[in-house]
Amino acid sequence: MGWIETIPFPEWTGELGELAAMVGDVDEDRVDNIMSIQSLNPPAMAAHQAVYSSAMRGTKSLRKVDRELVAFVVSQVNDCHY
Repeated sequence: MGWIETIPFPEWTGELGELAAMVGDVDEDRVDNIMSIQSLNPPAMAAHQAVYSSAMRGTKSLRKVDRELVAFVVSQVNDCHY
């Protein structure tokens, strides 16, 4: 099994600390793995969050709940945890 070095979420400071509220659950001290693996590269994490935000809020043709459902179904088809 592969292993990727990360900075534990409770230890995020500086630029990572500024991203914490946008990408994680500060009250629960948790962040999704897809964001955690980018903890050594905060600019990449910020870019990832910008793309995600744009995709999930960037159009009025689908409601947010519909976009979430599409993401869920695609993840299931690809056998990925969402």
